[in-house]
Amino acid sequence: MVLLRLLTFTLLSSYFHPGTEVDAQRTFKIRSIMLTIEPGTDVTRDTNVTVRCKATVSSSSQEALSREYTIYKDSSNVYTKRSSTAEDLLYLLPNAKVSNSGKYKCKITIEGKEMTSEATKLTVTGLSKPVLQLNKNAVSEGEEVTAWCTAPGETGSIFFYLYEDSKVIQEHSNSNPMEAKLRFRKVGLHKVHCAYAVLVMPNTFNSVESNTITVSVKELSITPVLEIFPQDKVYEGDQLSITCNIRNVLYSPENTPIYLYLSHGTKLLSSGENKVNHTMVALAKDPGDFECRLEKGQVDKVTTKMVSVTELFSSPTLTMFPADVFKGEFMSLTCRSESYASERINEEELTYTLEPSVSPLTSTKPGVFSGRALPLDFNYTCEAQAKGIKKRSETMTVRPKVSVSTPKISVVGRAILGKPVKIRCHSDFGSFPINYTLLRGYDILRTNTVKLPTQEAVFTVTINNPEEIRKYMCEAQNNPKTGLLSSRLNATLIEPLRGLTLTVLPDLPEISEGNQLYLICGTKGTPPVTYKFYRVGDKRPLLTKTLNENNTYYHVNKLSKEHSGTYYCEADNHANNVVRSENVIVEVRMALWKKALIGGVCLLVVSVLVAVCVLYIKSKRVRVVRAAVSVWSERPPEADKDEEDVSSVMSSEPDVEYTEVVHPQPADAARVPPRKGTDTVYSELKNLPPGAADHHDYGSVEYAELNGDRPEINPHPPEVNNYHDLPKPVD
Repeated sequence: MVLLRLLTFTLLSSYFHPGTEVDAQRTFKIRSIMLTIEPGTDVTRDTNVTVRCKATVSSSSQEALSREYTIYKDSSNVYTKRSSTAEDLLYLLPNAKVSNSGKYKCKITIEGKEMTSEATKLTVTGLSKPVLQLNKNAVSEGEEVTAWCTAPGETGSIFFYLYEDSKVIQEHSNSNPMEAKLRFRKVGLHKVHCAYAVLVMPNTFNSVESNTITVSVKELSITPVLEIFPQDKVYEGDQLSITCNIRNVLYSPENTPIYLYLSHGTKLLSSGENKVNHTMVALAKDPGDFECRLEKGQVDKVTTKMVSVTELFSSPTLTMFPADVFKGEFMSLTCRSESYASERINEEELTYTLEPSVSPLTSTKPGVFSGRALPLDFNYTCEAQAKGIKKRSETMTVRPKVSVSTPKISVVGRAILGKPVKIRCHSDFGSFPINYTLLRGYDILRTNTVKLPTQEAVFTVTINNPEEIRKYMCEAQNNPKTGLLSSRLNATLIEPLRGLTLTVLPDLPEISEGNQLYLICGTKGTPPVTYKFYRVGDKRPLLTKTLNENNTYYHVNKLSKEHSGTYYCEADNHANNVVRSENVIVEVRMALWKKALIGGVCLLVVSVLVAVCVLYIKSKRVRVVRAAVSVWSERPPEADKDEEDVSSVMSSEPDVEYTEVVHPQPADAARVPPRKGTDTVYSELKNLPPGAADHHDYGSVEYAELNGDRPEINPHPPEVNNYHDLPKPVD
């Protein structure tokens, strides 16, 4: 056998190549998985439901793979099965109930690989009718009854409800059937039924109501009895005797123990078995009825009675006189009971005491306590007593008032002449209310009452005269007996500005370049005053000053033409009324030295022009005469011979003088043409040097120009002219 195994191993080793391994694993693929519900997803109760899980798997081997199926309901594992076949997994729900409703999913797992189907919802409708059972249907009050409520065939989370006369009296869960204990406290017939609900998250399904059972409850033949003596015409201070016991018709000692409780209002007076007694003093202030309560097991029986107690005397009241008391002043407190039962007591039997006993007030007569008020608040209480009955008054707090201090009078804000002024009166201390009265002189104007610390006494008046402000005073009073006067009002009365003027220095006609300029702005009113100087055309002021004076100035140190313009000033003070001056036109004239300089320059220019014109005219006349015909005086014939000598002499630049000669009118008017105006004759004289002799015997050359007429020119050359018309040479 061993040899056979070795041979087989050798053959296999020779068949496979060295270094290769046999792959023992099979290849598979989970292609799909689907969950279906049969016969459908919506069914009624008691239907046989099948949950089918179908998986499709591809494998390289013909052998079936080992599979594990898991069924989930609402994410909870409800069923798991392993299978080696490819058949569908079936999960059966026979006689399906509402509790089987939910979302189902299927998961398949093969060799570590898994796939889960989509969820499919199953809805089962219809619940069975509950059944109610009682162990008794006729009981006495307080007797115990056992009840059972069953939901036939239902599973899951079940909640039971037990009803008595349509009201839920008990609730139970997760028990089928449900068992409960009942006790009926009221005598009569009671109807009992039950119902249940199945919880399938997140929904709740309610059943119909069960059968109804009627329970008859009989009254126990035990009755509590309450007796009070006396019960009529009871006054405060009377003794009351109270008894609480049992009236038993068929009472047996073997029954459940019986307990009695006696109470008055909320106060328990006594308790015990079978019978309870209590005595007390009747008081009118004690409210509530007397009550006798019997308890036997779960049974309670109660009887009550009311006792009317007449008040022996009323509770005292404490009053103070005077109603408002000041520290250290005399005061009295009176303690009185307004009413009392005269058939039982008289007024003298009532006694009064004041608490605390250390009070500075002493009793002067019954119920009256007098003394001086303390400087601090103090609490008082009085007590009235008669026949052992004591009654206390309510506590009274006496708060002695503080007399008002001397008031102070002042102005709120600013006092402006002719405008409403607010005057405040105030005292540093004093109890409220305080009456403040405003006086002018000693005439009462108005009264204000201040009741709270946050309030003030403020009066509004109008002052039209500066001396009037000193006449105001105020009076403070919180005690009818006395009042205190303040001092007279001492405040600054602001007069609005008026009569604003703008003065210019120097005078307007004397303003010239280089001078200094002063614009003086003056007004009447209460300083401080804010002054503003403006030049028309400029938005911003040239100067702004706030002074405690009624005038100021704007100074320009050295004037120029640029300072010419229209000026004005504005002013305002704490009266907040802005006043404006009239406009002043300032014209800066030229400086005197400039005027003199310009005049001198002008004169110089004129002189130069005149001189130029004169020279120009003279030079023009010379040219005109030279262009005219030369007229010579008679001379000897031999003068022609000397003409060259004369020319030579003239070429040597001798001095020439021009002499203006005025000729008289000739006697022979026919020989001389008429002339207009005055003839001007220029004579050219040859000046010889000193010591030189004139060798020529000829007259001087004269040039004539007629004013207004062009001179007649002889068309003939000069040498053909006659000489007899020429004047004689001038020596």
